[in-house]
Amino acid sequence: MQKIIYPSDAPPYYSQWKFSPAIESNGFVFVSGCTGSMDDGTVPEGTVAQTRQAFKKIRRCLNSAGIELSDIVEITTYHVGLKLQLEEFIRVKDEFIVEPYPAWTAIGVSELAAEGAMLEIRVIAKSTSS
Repeated sequence: MQKIIYPSDAPPYYSQWKFSPAIESNGFVFVSGCTGSMDDGTVPEGTVAQTRQAFKKIRRCLNSAGIELSDIVEITTYHVGLKLQLEEFIRVKDEFIVEPYPAWTAIGVSELAAEGAMLEIRVIAKSTSS
């Protein structure tokens, strides 16, 4: 059985683009890719600000499912200019993700859906309700 995770303060683009912020299924929570865009759709400049905002959105989804960032088992990140932003990304990621570290794959891409977005992060977390 699947359960849609929809934070009460979720921005409107989820319904506009017709996708779920996250879904709980078979003991895991799958969080859709989060860019560093703000709730009003604006995108802050720079890797640090965008990374921080993306992890805040992920935390909001996980908390709505009753779990924490520490429950993440896998991270996939997509970067426009991967090698240029990797050092700053890792530094900010480490503000949110602590040991034991989840599996992580970083992928360089040519563009993302949100105008001005430099990165997108999707995660899978282990649900505590299973």
